[in-house]
Amino acid sequence: MTGATAAPALLLDRMAGDSLGWLDRARAHFRLPPDVTTDADPDLSLKPLGELAELTHLIRTSHPRADLRSVADGLFAFAWNETRDGKLFAELVRGEPHATYPVEIYGVFAQAGLRDTAMDELLTTTTGLRNWRLARGDHTRTLSVLNAEQRIGLRRHADFQAVLELTGLGLTPEPWTLDRKAAYGLTHDVFHLTDWGRARGRMSRPLAGYLRLWLPAWLESWLDEEMWDLAGELLAVTACLPAAPYDPVAWQRLAGAQAPDGSVPMMGAAPPEGDRAGAFAACYHATLVTAFAATLARIALDESAAAPDETVTTTAGRQTHEDEVAP
Repeated sequence: MTGATAAPALLLDRMAGDSLGWLDRARAHFRLPPDVTTDADPDLSLKPLGELAELTHLIRTSHPRADLRSVADGLFAFAWNETRDGKLFAELVRGEPHATYPVEIYGVFAQAGLRDTAMDELLTTTTGLRNWRLARGDHTRTLSVLNAEQRIGLRRHADFQAVLELTGLGLTPEPWTLDRKAAYGLTHDVFHLTDWGRARGRMSRPLAGYLRLWLPAWLESWLDEEMWDLAGELLAVTACLPAAPYDPVAWQRLAGAQAPDGSVPMMGAAPPEGDRAGAFAACYHATLVTAFAATLARIALDESAAAPDETVTTTAGRQTHEDEVAP
């Protein structure tokens, strides 16, 4: 590692490690309630666990440091154990045959080689029904389902590229029209397109150029608003770009929002001490995103150090690939 990348790498590793430490200590709050298949709101139960599985899977397989991979691996194993080694998913599908969230969450485990026979048999039937192919209004969500189908080994129910062209990313809207909701959608378009940073080569040159041009302005706006989870997602998107640039100021600002215990609030200041459940709800997503984004940025730094001659510095001080500079 060169001197130019050593200091950023130390910062990124510290942020990822502190985030993972907080998440590891917060395991109890990720546990599923007994009524998860009946009355529990999946947004408050399965969604946090699914996010834990998705983002720690990337970290456990990709972070350069073995100690951080080990912590992430433990969290991923914990998430699988909470699903009763996958048996929960078949129960969810039997109750809601057309629900997409069990398929989306199961997809990350299937990608890791963790399968449930009953779930696989059910999905062969339910995803082959005509109702499964009904158009969904949220095209970003459809990308998520298509990505999950591929991970599981199912036939995709729609053309990925055709759906991508209808998303906020695919339409490349005027950058000044990007509100908060659209920004979250755009970040997830990128995550589904690149399989959460694993396949950055899937991003076309025009889309990469659009993002490279406008990400700095969007990032500055939401850092100013102290929307830390969205800022983290935008930094993760930045790390998904070819020859990903590194923004030291943005990373320092996000680091400043991280509490000494490793947690990162969704927005504003850290919640008051004492309310552990409230602190979990206010911090778990942004803390996960910070660990994820720091991992992707760390990988990009290592790649940049391995091929320094392929980068140039823009007038804004950001590194970019010579033939990928936005027009």
